[in-house]
Amino acid sequence: MVTVQAELSGFTRASSGHCYFNLKDSGAQIRCALFRRTAEQLNFVPRDGQLVQAQARVAVYEPRGEMQLVVEALRPAGLGQLHEAFLQLKAKLEAQGLFAQDRKRVVPMYPRAIGVVTSLAAAALHDVVTALKRRVPHIPVVISPSPVQGADAPQQLVSALQALSSRPEIEVILLVRGGGSLEDLWAFNDEQLAHAIVNSAVPVISGVGHETDFTIADFCADLRAPTPTAAAELCAVSKETLWLDLQATQSLLSSQLAQAMDGREQRLDRLQAVLARPSTWANKQQHSVAMCSSRLARAAQQILNRQAMALQPAGLRLQRAVEDTPKAHELRLSRAALLLRSLDPALVLQRGFAWLENAQGQAVTSVEELQVGENIQARLADGLADMQVLNTRSNQQ
Repeated sequence: MVTVQAELSGFTRASSGHCYFNLKDSGAQIRCALFRRTAEQLNFVPRDGQLVQAQARVAVYEPRGEMQLVVEALRPAGLGQLHEAFLQLKAKLEAQGLFAQDRKRVVPMYPRAIGVVTSLAAAALHDVVTALKRRVPHIPVVISPSPVQGADAPQQLVSALQALSSRPEIEVILLVRGGGSLEDLWAFNDEQLAHAIVNSAVPVISGVGHETDFTIADFCADLRAPTPTAAAELCAVSKETLWLDLQATQSLLSSQLAQAMDGREQRLDRLQAVLARPSTWANKQQHSVAMCSSRLARAAQQILNRQAMALQPAGLRLQRAVEDTPKAHELRLSRAALLLRSLDPALVLQRGFAWLENAQGQAVTSVEELQVGENIQARLADGLADMQVLNTRSNQQ
């Protein structure tokens, strides 16, 4: 097996699927055959003038007696070396644990500010800024510019990433650039950049190239997006989603508040019924006694009428008793009603008294319960007054 790096010439594909071409340099050329089973595994389209690297075995084309190469593997020259370097670095960093899923951090959905690392001339910057302005216009965006291609790009990407990571308001960083060839994206296959991503103080979302492009930065990032625009869509909850969540929360709170108010009002109704004013109770009792007295008078009069003739003297006495009894009851009832009215808190307050409560809503009945400087509340006949204790004096002093 030999390895040949040379330029493609006269490339043709037969109806059988086999490919035939020459490999040439400035001083010589050799005929080559690439059979269908190998041609179907190519991940690029060969073209004349392209520099390629072929692994082949030497053979003889017997009908003509010509030596030729039977190609077993074919890839663009240069890319093959880059690909090997990519695989070697990927294996090294994976062994160090930089790709471990349990190491990666959760991207905050409500960041205070978003950082973006990319080139100011990149189309990816326009795509990202447009997406962020549409989805999260309320979140500040800080751009740390850096070349995304060329020999100096890896170190400047590291510096730009570290600059954003050190800013306290930045809570997520987007590392983005548009699509390109393996050489175009090579700056994102840098070992120092990989460690900078892992050591960043905040989560990093990579959006490098197209969906099929993978770089070392993608494997190290806390979250990999297929495109720069997708990275912008993954870094925060959109304003539309926030608005829907807010509306749902508002509806839930309104419902719970209404239920709580209904329950409190029902409880207040029950307490009001139980704690009715004494004067109201006295009026009900007076009415009940009056009804009983009326029924008693009618009953006594009926008995008197039936036995009037036989019991005239006793009837007269009974009549007087019937007439006097309601009056006695009414007199006792009037006295009881007067006593109850005198105990009515509202009437007491109208006479100039006040009901004192401490900050815990407890009644104050003694100066021993007060502290100088303490705030208390006085309930008067027509409202409440907030007061402060300036001095206390006991009647026993």
